[in-house]
Amino acid sequence: MAPLRSAGARAPEVSWAEPGTAVPPVVATAAAAAADTDEQNNIDIYKKYSQGVVNIASTTLARDFFLQPFPVEAGTGSGAVIDMNGNIVTNFHVVEPSLNGGELEVTLADKSKYKARIVGVDPSNDLSVIRIDAPKSKLNPIPIGTSPGLLVGQKVLAIGNPYGLERTLTTGVISALGRSIEAENGRIIENIIQTDAAINPGNSGGPLLNRTGEIIGINAAIVSPTNSGNVGIGFAIPADTVRRVVGDLMAYGYVRRPYVGVGGVLAMDQYPEDLLRRLGIATSKGFMVMTVTPGSPAAKAGLRAGERIRYGYREYGRNGDILIGFDGKEVTSVQELAAQIDHHKAGEKVTFTVMRGNQKLDLVITLEETPREAR
Repeated sequence: MAPLRSAGARAPEVSWAEPGTAVPPVVATAAAAAADTDEQNNIDIYKKYSQGVVNIASTTLARDFFLQPFPVEAGTGSGAVIDMNGNIVTNFHVVEPSLNGGELEVTLADKSKYKARIVGVDPSNDLSVIRIDAPKSKLNPIPIGTSPGLLVGQKVLAIGNPYGLERTLTTGVISALGRSIEAENGRIIENIIQTDAAINPGNSGGPLLNRTGEIIGINAAIVSPTNSGNVGIGFAIPADTVRRVVGDLMAYGYVRRPYVGVGGVLAMDQYPEDLLRRLGIATSKGFMVMTVTPGSPAAKAGLRAGERIRYGYREYGRNGDILIGFDGKEVTSVQELAAQIDHHKAGEKVTFTVMRGNQKLDLVITLEETPREAR
């Protein structure tokens, strides 16, 4: 049977190239040239910096029927070598299982393995620094960039060990800036980078790079309906936070976090309206300070603590200063206040705006370093 053809159309003649015949080059369009350039950039960055990404395996101690301890594999994550001394930055939650008498093992790009020790941890920013004793010839540090100047839409590259698949590269863009996520200890981590570069379990602690190969963030979390895989929403701790925290961890073993000395704060929007009227409180914003540590910066500045009262089935406070502002900005949550204070250093002065009765006051507080017992 003759082949079917469109009415009025003529079958095109096909000329196949003979084996070994050179095929004429395709003329590249501007878009194709740009794609080639972007592809080459991905290749170059991976070749140069993937050797600085490590796999981190953690073990914890469990006990058998006879209460004898034995090691149990607790999970894996990623990390980035940051200097020739063997220091590696990763997430706190990657190393946390090993804090209970467990161990950390780091695998380098050449498959060599080293036991790691913890230099310092900062649960409030989900960061930690660990160190290995490896020959300098095996270490390939990745430079840490800065946060200012980042733009939504900017290309990013993530390198990590998702599901144990070592040094996997994924690419994407910065999807948003200035996000906030909650650390495991309840503290708020601010200025988080959101990206659509695929980040999966095992990527935690790995670097998020810009097109020049600088670390602009440390991958920390994903949003997933099943809490197991990537759906295009990942978060990275920004480079400026990494610089600040890592610097302290390497120098002191802890973060020199500023200290105020207030606690027991009760949110005013949790008060029933009739209780606010009875107490003569004219605002439903901010927080009532319930404890002020003696000798603390807050105490030296004259901040007043309230007293507890029972109303219905709950406890509330009265006669304490109500904190409504910090350095001229409205305070909307305790976590937000803690995050704002974290941006300052010991010795700096900050202003608490409070309501004391019907009077609005600005109290200048000189921050101090957090005492060891309060860290």
